[in-house]
Amino acid sequence: MHLSKRVILIAACALPLAAAAQGTWPTKPVRLVVGFPGGSTPDIAARTIAEPLAKALGQPIVVDNKPGASGNIAADQVAKATDDHTLGVVINGNLTSSKVLYPKLPYDPAKDFTYLSLLTTAPLVLVAQNSLPAGAAFFDAARKSGEKWSYGSVGVGSVGHLGTELLKTRVPGMKAVHVPYQGNPQVMTDLIGNQIQMALIPPGIAMPQVKAGKVKAIGVTSGRSALVPELPPLADAGVKDFNLEVWTALLGPANLSKQAQERITRELAIVMKSPEVRQKLFEQGWQAVGTSPDGMRTRVKEEAALMTRIISSQGIKLQ
Repeated sequence: MHLSKRVILIAACALPLAAAAQGTWPTKPVRLVVGFPGGSTPDIAARTIAEPLAKALGQPIVVDNKPGASGNIAADQVAKATDDHTLGVVINGNLTSSKVLYPKLPYDPAKDFTYLSLLTTAPLVLVAQNSLPAGAAFFDAARKSGEKWSYGSVGVGSVGHLGTELLKTRVPGMKAVHVPYQGNPQVMTDLIGNQIQMALIPPGIAMPQVKAGKVKAIGVTSGRSALVPELPPLADAGVKDFNLEVWTALLGPANLSKQAQERITRELAIVMKSPEVRQKLFEQGWQAVGTSPDGMRTRVKEEAALMTRIISSQGIKLQ
């Protein structure tokens, strides 16, 4: 079966009993829209929670990949859903920076969704050419090099792009120039080949190259992380007031029924505490979190304000 339409299958005999025991919602399979291709990190997170959540809900969950426009096409489909059985897994940018970057964004992140929960988080790893110094000396070299240095990301408005622009505001005098790529593997190829000097990369992609001795890890963009316990936070190199993570979140359309909201948040809280789920996500480079809808809304609001300031102050526009 094609990956984008694969159904998370649950034993058929268990479904009617589970549905009857837990109430009337859901009354049919739940569609989980993901704005990125099968095998991508958001897709992996979605599929990891889909199976245990389907068992808890008593209905199959159909993971439907709708890649394009950095996940905004999928987010718009969720916003416009009216069947009360469509949810979506999104990333930071869909809720925190897209509204500023895309003047004609077809949905309003603050009004068109029912926020359900953050799912997973991960820091980024600041990686650099092997020939460059580590620690505070790295940032001294960055200041001295000015615009002679460049950094890579997966595109304008990506978390790697906006995160590095935020980093530049925390390291006065650092002026590295942005070079956009199609994906992080291409960023790593050019970093290894000394075509660029630095990049913010997810741990799952960065660490194999670090451990192979092909690039140097300067630190992580959060406090010390269990995902990469061997790496120091950038604060140890003198970068103050800088904390950045990539994350995924679960949401539904604004018209999602109260019954659906309550059922999902109740069952998802249990799923996200499962040792098996947490271990699977950890092995894939994610920390399982799980939050209340209010907790998710607070995080989105704070991060959206920060990203809006960065986009405005750095004059970032889509090409």
